[in-house]
Amino acid sequence: MSASRLGRLRSSSVSQVGGLLQGWRQARRLSQLALANQAGISPRHLCFVETGRANPSREMVLTLAGVLDVPLRERNALLLAAGFAPMYRESGIADAELEPVRAALTAILRQQEPFPAVVLNRRWDVLQQNAAAERFFGWLIGPRAAPAGPRNVLRMMFDPARLRPLVGNWQAVAESLIVRARREAVGGMADPDTAALIDEILAYPGVPPDVRRPRLDAPSLPIIPISFEKDSIRFRYFSTVTTLGTPQDVTLQELRIECFFPADAATERNARELAATATVRAGPRPRRARARSPRSG
Repeated sequence: MSASRLGRLRSSSVSQVGGLLQGWRQARRLSQLALANQAGISPRHLCFVETGRANPSREMVLTLAGVLDVPLRERNALLLAAGFAPMYRESGIADAELEPVRAALTAILRQQEPFPAVVLNRRWDVLQQNAAAERFFGWLIGPRAAPAGPRNVLRMMFDPARLRPLVGNWQAVAESLIVRARREAVGGMADPDTAALIDEILAYPGVPPDVRRPRLDAPSLPIIPISFEKDSIRFRYFSTVTTLGTPQDVTLQELRIECFFPADAATERNARELAATATVRAGPRPRRARARSPRSG
């Protein structure tokens, strides 16, 4: 390959990484001056990097990515765009080296019994769940045919043939899920897969305009109760999301542990009675909801 062609390829890479860095800087609402000061470089040099007039070193790419709090997956993409090898490993969740992590996740899920808990990846796929989640959602959905591929929380919540008709305050929950999917994307920026998933679920029939276009600037409530109801039996939960601290592996950074907690005494009682049944198919035998139930969500 000629030197001129190598130069053109390198220039193309520099221009690409510069545009990516500029996009992350703008997403973080930082000026070139602010980012340059935090990174310990001159604004002039940062400008040259963003416009492709300067070749950033590997260390410079990592420094800027660190200041911008870029997720590990996207840091690898920045390195590749700059012509360097990826730095962060992406392990399979079943890999032997992640056995301690799997053991920790299992302990967390077990501790949540008799209330549901699930482990999700960045695409909202369910990777692991506790027995309570299996019991509860198995009873709730019943023997309906599961779609191909991994179970996905967003698809299950928006699909009119799955959980959607069983959620009493579905619109409020749906709006909060769309906002959360965009706000809580790793790094605060929805990746192409997440963006495509959001477009897919919003295309389900009957999704109202307010859900399709939620106000992203609306104040986010710390707790959004979700009310499930089947056969006049009601479960009202709220959930918390936990992430693993400062991981150096792409897979671990993207894990989310969602634990459900009862929002009222009736739900706690119903969950314990459901846990006491002999099998999932036996179904719960908790008390039925009163004629005048509390307002959902």
